[in-house]
Amino acid sequence: MLDDRKKVILQAIIEEYINTAEPVSSGTLSKNHGINYSSATIRNEMAELEKQGYLDKPHTSAGRIPSEKGYRYYVDELLHDDELSLEEISYIQKQLETKVDEIEELTKITTNTLSEITHYTTVAIGPTNNTQHIDNIKFVLLGSRMLMAIIMTDAGMVKETIIKFDEDIYENQVETLNTFFNNKLKGEPLEKIDRPLEEYIINEMKDSIKVIKPIIEQLKKVIHQENQLYLEGANKSFDLPEFKSLEIAKNFINVLDTKAIVTDILNNGLAQDINVYIGDENEQKELKDFSIVTFKHKVGNKDLGTIGIIGPKRMDYSKVISVMKYISKKLNE
Repeated sequence: MLDDRKKVILQAIIEEYINTAEPVSSGTLSKNHGINYSSATIRNEMAELEKQGYLDKPHTSAGRIPSEKGYRYYVDELLHDDELSLEEISYIQKQLETKVDEIEELTKITTNTLSEITHYTTVAIGPTNNTQHIDNIKFVLLGSRMLMAIIMTDAGMVKETIIKFDEDIYENQVETLNTFFNNKLKGEPLEKIDRPLEEYIINEMKDSIKVIKPIIEQLKKVIHQENQLYLEGANKSFDLPEFKSLEIAKNFINVLDTKAIVTDILNNGLAQDINVYIGDENEQKELKDFSIVTFKHKVGNKDLGTIGIIGPKRMDYSKVISVMKYISKKLNE
């Protein structure tokens, strides 16, 4: 555990470094943060914090910068919510009040809003299939041998697919299919569509097996499609000092281009609503220079997916987490 003096100095160093991206000296702390300790005391405490692994000392500077251990202690023990400005609150409220018909639209708006307020790159993914239940299945006849199937979930997701047949189908069959599939699947987990075909067949529909079989096969395909990823503000990151490093810039581009990496980031969240991963805490080696903050996108008890921010380890954690908390609150309202 750190004593109160070390906590004050560590917090001041991290917040100064977040603001300036420059190594922090004892003189800077005395001048900019009003710390009422002598320069000698501050230097001694900084040396001790470095010895304990909370600070690093760049070779070319007399100042110190936070280590990953320092950032982790800051996030876990020292972080205070950042007070959002009236302008920021007004912008968030206006964006989230936009009328939407599908959850995908809300996810896109939320992702964009988060990026605009924090000035970091934001990514998002919709809810996984195992968290959704079927609210309605609708079949629409498009031609004598073509149906559109529309699956609506309780999370507000809409999945659509076209089904083609080798023989004619008729409106009375479509009405029967609508009744049959909704009776069988309404309220069931989305994954339940993936059960064996035989479970769908009841005596009165044996004569329709040629119609049902291609429907089941196509519905399975559509529910197992990868969730759409949303990305906003990628260009904002390249204005940050860290991205002057060619290696970091290349790693960042590779991360955003590799869908599997981004999907893992968003799907590996822990039980708590907001998760913070700093540098080597991320499983993928491509993320060693970055911090990831994710939050569960919920309305009530419904999981609508996960939204995350990717930025440098020098991320303004207080700002990011405060904006996430406020957006989450507004979504629930």
